Amino acid sequence: MNVFLNKWYKNHALVYKILLFVVTTLFIVYLFPKTGKFRYSFEKGKPWQSENLYAPFNFAIKKSQEEIKKEQVEIENNSLVYFDVTTGIKEAVLTDYSARFNQVFNDSTHFNIENSVLFKKGEALINNLYNAGVLNLDYNYADDRPVILANSNKVQKKIQYGHLFELTKLREHVENNLGNAISVDAKKRMVSIFFDVIQPNIKLNKTLTEKALEEELSRVSLTRGRVEKDQLIISKGQVIEENQYDILSSLKSEYESQIWNTSNYNWVLVAYTLLVALTLLMLLLFLSKYRHEVYLNNTKVTFIFFNIALMVLLTTLVINFNSQYIYVVPLCIMPLVLKAFFDARLGLFTHVLTVLLLGFIVPNSYEYMFLQIIAGMVTILTVSELYKRANLFISVGQITFIYIIAYFAFFVIHEGQLTGLKLETFGLFILCGLATLFVQPLIYIYEKIFGLVSDVSLLELSDTNSKLLKELANRAPGTFHHSLNVANLAEASANEIGANAMLIRVGALYHDIGKMKNPTYFTENQSTGINPHDELSYKESAKIIIEHTLDGIEIAKKYNLPDRVIDFIRTHHGTSLVYYFYMKEKAREEEVDVKDFSYPGPKPFSKETAILMMCDSVEAASKSLKEPTSTKINEFVENIIDKQVESGQFLNADITFKEIQSIKKVLKRKLANIYHLRIEYPE
Repeated sequence: MNVFLNKWYKNHALVYKILLFVVTTLFIVYLFPKTGKFRYSFEKGKPWQSENLYAPFNFAIKKSQEEIKKEQVEIENNSLVYFDVTTGIKEAVLTDYSARFNQVFNDSTHFNIENSVLFKKGEALINNLYNAGVLNLDYNYADDRPVILANSNKVQKKIQYGHLFELTKLREHVENNLGNAISVDAKKRMVSIFFDVIQPNIKLNKTLTEKALEEELSRVSLTRGRVEKDQLIISKGQVIEENQYDILSSLKSEYESQIWNTSNYNWVLVAYTLLVALTLLMLLLFLSKYRHEVYLNNTKVTFIFFNIALMVLLTTLVINFNSQYIYVVPLCIMPLVLKAFFDARLGLFTHVLTVLLLGFIVPNSYEYMFLQIIAGMVTILTVSELYKRANLFISVGQITFIYIIAYFAFFVIHEGQLTGLKLETFGLFILCGLATLFVQPLIYIYEKIFGLVSDVSLLELSDTNSKLLKELANRAPGTFHHSLNVANLAEASANEIGANAMLIRVGALYHDIGKMKNPTYFTENQSTGINPHDELSYKESAKIIIEHTLDGIEIAKKYNLPDRVIDFIRTHHGTSLVYYFYMKEKAREEEVDVKDFSYPGPKPFSKETAILMMCDSVEAASKSLKEPTSTKINEFVENIIDKQVESGQFLNADITFKEIQSIKKVLKRKLANIYHLRIEYPE
């Protein structure tokens, strides 16, 4: 059991990477569309570029959505409408009419032959209305719409909707049928009577009507015709007309559905998994060979894999919503983020791999991949200092411009003309550019979640008005001044060999913050001429000097400084000796334990930490130079750095002898400038 646990502990980083690799692969495959990939690309009105295509199996030609919708609309406009007829209404209305007529025309002046004729006209009009049927509402159907009238005795009659009478037309209908032979007063009285007595006897049967419509719609065929196996579909070079386009679309749909609905499903799933795994494996191999420091850090590897999965997820969600908005996804955020935390090469490599993965799920994959890869290259090449807001806005504008130019070129190639160019797509590119500006807050979020440090945070930390550096300046002004000098030397050295100048400057500013705990025990802060070391043993003095690195780590953690900055505090003395007190103790005692006078380390493990160690030692020791000359400074710099090399302080740092020589030259030149040395002319 112990052997197993030991093996697990030794290889836990590798086991974690394997689990991360597997989980990310399965997640991306899960996001992929649940269809096969049709091997041919085609567009209506364009020549068929592949070889002659024969039907691989029997399949039906599917109707387009427009055709199906047209048929459905036609059925909806012509399907039967069912109305219920209430019996007995006509007889009741006639009875009410007779009574009402007698009331209205009861004065003696109107009891004449004319009234009798008028009564009969009204009675005939009522009979005509109810022979057709009186509607309770205006249903706005077309006049030629077929309707079925059914009464309680199940007697049905089929007529057109226009034959039914709508109550809204009652006044007009009555006036037209009475004619102009009667007086205006009599006509008004008749209209009033009809409004009082006429009642609807027909009402829509919604249930039967909807059921009839559903039955009609269910009989709509989704296909038209069939293509038999081995039948020639289209020849090479033939222009894809509407009929061929429908056949090709049907074949594509049938092909994809057959793959995922048969036993081949598992094989396609395995194929997708292999391709995704191969892509992610290339990323791990790249990290292992060219970015080994990143590869060894599981947090950083997780961060990179998370960004890839996030971009695939966002793209999938947009495609599922509406594939026309595919270019709204700000894919260029990823190379920007990776460049901010790592470097341009890693950002571009990861971006290209992500675009290759997205090629499986986006429409017009070649066009999409071309646009995104070009945009990613422009992103890497144009964004130099992300922490400068103006640079970000300029770069986003350039990226948007490249999108528009490339899309315009593809459109002209495909269409051969400018008519039909959709300006809405250009708007999507502008939205994508605006979304890319979200990279600034996103970097801040990533810093908090993954504990990473970007140039934006480093710029904030380099502000000498920050709370911690102000406290250092107040409590240990000599140390603060020393840190500023070291920062200038280290930054110049980093620029000379291509190291991270911003990171090393911040590391230099904070590397000696531990001296705040006992500032007077360090010579640069002793302004009174009193040396507290005179009251201590050499071993105690060495202990206080050594502990400033541990105190610095404690203070840095208290102020939440990033680990990359704390590394400079931890390593700026490596495992070197507190040489002055060691030699004093050795002169007093023959046997001296070197460990009591050695810094705990670790040794510098990067170019930046190695540069800081050199600059810190040279700047501190340069204060002891008396009457400095160019020769003295050259020998002085050579001796200090050579001793560090000989003691093996730079064995773990990725720095070459050539780079060390370049750093020496920078330090010699800078120190000569500090001491205002002039060329020594012969007397």
